[in-house]
Amino acid sequence: MIRPAELDGIRSGAIDLAFRRWETPRVRVGTRMRTAIGLIEVTSLERVEDSALTAEDARRAGAASLAALLRGLEQRSERPVYRVGLRYAGPDPRIALRESVPDADELAGLAGRLARLDRAAADGPWTRQPLELIDEHPGRRAPDLASEVGRPTAEFKRDVRKLKELGLTESLDIGYRLSPRGEAVLDHLTGEPRTDRPERPAGTPLPHVGAAASRALAAAGVTTLEQVAGMREADLLALRGVGPVAVSRLSRALEDVRLAPIVQDG
Repeated sequence: MIRPAELDGIRSGAIDLAFRRWETPRVRVGTRMRTAIGLIEVTSLERVEDSALTAEDARRAGAASLAALLRGLEQRSERPVYRVGLRYAGPDPRIALRESVPDADELAGLAGRLARLDRAAADGPWTRQPLELIDEHPGRRAPDLASEVGRPTAEFKRDVRKLKELGLTESLDIGYRLSPRGEAVLDHLTGEPRTDRPERPAGTPLPHVGAAASRALAAAGVTTLEQVAGMREADLLALRGVGPVAVSRLSRALEDVRLAPIVQDG
């Protein structure tokens, strides 16, 4: 679990350590974790004593002070502390995958993979149902989708993650939507390509900025990075739900695609 501000620090290189209390390590060197900002790689892992931690450790972990770092480690004090080296390792590769529309051979292969998932499920075939639900209700909360088909939310989310691994769905700050790849696969499965889907928003999608910020930006009619380019920071922060973390993520996303930056106040 890495907090949004820490993710941004890892992205910028300001943070390259984390400290965790574990019975046994939950990661290993080389582990790559998918996060809201992309991939984070574990570069080192070692067990350390609390008494050996330093102010430099705290700075590199994004803590306000050594005392703050130690306070954060007070819970489960019977467990050992591990120092975890971290680095930003690039964008999530599923982003490019979900934009890739499969040809006929690949469609057949994906249909086969879904069929294998269906056969392996104890409760019977399931893969088509969430695809159809998400296609019909993009941006609807996962608990609402799960409730509609009488399933526990945690189980529904687990199944959607399996589809996401294939590049068929993408997570929004609120709910999901099918990727272009997922739309093609669902059309292949139904044999009746849907012709009434709303057009996907033109332009570069916004990064994950949190549900509250996402709602505020959508209410203001801001749905792409191109619309954010050149906006004043004060105008963004004036939107209820948009805070400094959201602005920081928007700024980095603009930089990544070489659009005009947000105009800083003063």
